[in-house]
Amino acid sequence: MAKNKFSKEWVQQHINDPYVKMAQQKGYRARAAFKLTEILDTEKLMQRGDIVVDLGSAPGSWSQVARERMVGAGGVIDGRIIALDMLPMEPIAGVEFILGDFREDSILDQLKNMLNGQRVDLVISDMAPNLSGVGSADSARIQHVCDLALDFSCHHLQPNGALIVKAFHGSGFSQIVESFKQRFHRVVERKPKASRIRSSETFLVGRRLKS
Repeated sequence: MAKNKFSKEWVQQHINDPYVKMAQQKGYRARAAFKLTEILDTEKLMQRGDIVVDLGSAPGSWSQVARERMVGAGGVIDGRIIALDMLPMEPIAGVEFILGDFREDSILDQLKNMLNGQRVDLVISDMAPNLSGVGSADSARIQHVCDLALDFSCHHLQPNGALIVKAFHGSGFSQIVESFKQRFHRVVERKPKASRIRSSETFLVGRRLKS
């Protein structure tokens, strides 16, 4: 982790960040909730009755957003949310959680068993690998994570389903976009307002699998 992350400047920016304040007010575990909300609103994705898989879910703000959109009358969740992360996540009512590394076959098998043949409507992934600062190595890691999410989606999404992943502009980004275009009929890039301007992160949305 970069030393300057905990510099006074960073702390001050974080404290004054309007999305951090809004997240605290709304009870979200991270400001990233607003990134997903904007993408879902723009793309008109996620509704009651959907089956959603949240990859790299900790601390859980994306699962919180999914839960909000699935709650029906009487506070009952209409749909299903399965979250997965190699870091522990505080429980969220109505969200099923798997603790483990998505890159391991045993964890992937556990997720498949939980789905029990059910097709997924939406896969969301805010996963980001630990970055080393070495461009070529980092781009390979990012591409690997995106490929895993893409491969899982191709096997488990229903035909009109969608995939949202976090990627980063730079070396390897065009290859990720190309791999999306090979698998989905519609591919768009989204840079939500809550995404910091200096950040190279960009979210890719793939919709409707190619047969």
